Amino acid sequence: MTENNNPDRIIIFDTTLRDGEQSPGASMTLEEKLRIAEVLDELGVDVIEAGFPIASNGDFESVREVSASVRNAAVCGLARAHDTDIDRAAEAMQSAKRKRIHTFISTSPLHMKYKLQMEPEDVHAAVISSVTRARSYTDDVEWSPEDGSRSDHDFLCRCVESAIDAGATTINIPDTVGYAVPAEFGALIDMLMNRVPNIDKAVVSVHCHNDLGLAVANSLAAVSNGARQVECTINGLGERAGNAALEEIVMGLRTRKDVLPFETRIDTTQIMRASRLVSAITGFVVQPNKAIVGANAFAHESGIHQHGMLQHAQTYEIMRPEDVGLTKSKLIMGKHSGRHAFREKLKDLGIDVGDNAVEDAFRRFKDLADKKKEIFDEDIVALVDDAVIRSNDRIQVVSLKIVCGTEGPQTAELTLSVDQAERTTKANGDGPVDATFRAIRELYPHEARLQLYQVHGVTGGTDAQAEVTVRLEENGRTVNGQGADTDTLVASARAYVNALNKLVVNREKSVSALSA
Repeated sequence: MTENNNPDRIIIFDTTLRDGEQSPGASMTLEEKLRIAEVLDELGVDVIEAGFPIASNGDFESVREVSASVRNAAVCGLARAHDTDIDRAAEAMQSAKRKRIHTFISTSPLHMKYKLQMEPEDVHAAVISSVTRARSYTDDVEWSPEDGSRSDHDFLCRCVESAIDAGATTINIPDTVGYAVPAEFGALIDMLMNRVPNIDKAVVSVHCHNDLGLAVANSLAAVSNGARQVECTINGLGERAGNAALEEIVMGLRTRKDVLPFETRIDTTQIMRASRLVSAITGFVVQPNKAIVGANAFAHESGIHQHGMLQHAQTYEIMRPEDVGLTKSKLIMGKHSGRHAFREKLKDLGIDVGDNAVEDAFRRFKDLADKKKEIFDEDIVALVDDAVIRSNDRIQVVSLKIVCGTEGPQTAELTLSVDQAERTTKANGDGPVDATFRAIRELYPHEARLQLYQVHGVTGGTDAQAEVTVRLEENGRTVNGQGADTDTLVASARAYVNALNKLVVNREKSVSALSA
């Protein structure tokens, strides 16, 4: 059970792996979820909501594997108010050092009538039975009234009281559709704190969506009125407009202690590392002006601002970049830098990966240093991410030669290594990217459809590395692939092949499941 004996400490409940993954196109492989879970654990989150075990065998497996790997945080599984959901969640988390079952049911008139088609009395009975069943598996049970911000206050109070009596230790109030405004949502939490007689026996939590851009503001308003857990995601990832962003919640609490005198366990120097990892895995690029983790969050172009910064950083910065993991370079990285300096730079950036990935990244770093005058921290992060992404790929890009221009036809001559055997082909296409992807299809035939092709410049300048995200769909399964290189077409080929590798793994798992 997640203890919170300190009334000034806010529990950080991260749902990147569950609610964040529900963003269209943000699905993650098991290996990617394990990497994110490891970083979340090192970041210091109190609870990791690892998934919705009843949703699919893949979700069940990922919750089970995350449960086995997480060392410090409690692991949480989501379950509807159904016995089978709760049983499945408990089964998935058997190996967790600390486990939580999070069960929910809608309580708003709109949801009860049209979604559940249940009477309020039946919903109330389901609250009691579901919490009671969850409590039979663990003493750490969280209950949520879905669409809580639009629920009748009398009925909501009754359900909350009954959930606590049945054994819920955390009561989470969701603003499921991002409808509330801060004053209103804060008043809702205050009302519950004053009207529910046994509210002191549970931690009050909030889960706010960002449909009106108010998720963080609503969450902080709730904290000011007695909530002691905030549910959030890295980069604000989540359904529709997303969730409250973890980095904004945590840095808001840290920066404005004068009005929000609360603490968290978060190691804020790990924030940028977590943000970059989630962005790289999901393919959701962080907008430049995003608070805390955006590329421009600590950038100053205005002459007035620059003058102020030179005199005193706090004239225009309310936080230090170092506090969120943006280190000021102590080592200038270039073509003469050796392995030791490269490893020290990785340590400085908070990156910890295996020796094979480091060696691959170092070789590509030396190649990059021959092409670029200046190597930025972002370049190194992209190199390492790409090396880790490709480290276990069965299909790999060996070489790519492109002929393109106004005359046409555009041609790609491609060599792939498939299970360590090289294959080469030459293909024409409607542009160099199309020709490259056609060549991949010829060398490794498949029926997957391209759903997304996205290019992002890692840094400024014409010599910048390109990070490419490719999304493929096959038989209802969607995967993202990533690739990075100073040559956009090479990065494109690597991204497509990385996505293809994930589909190959999924096919093999499906065949194994059918034959088992």
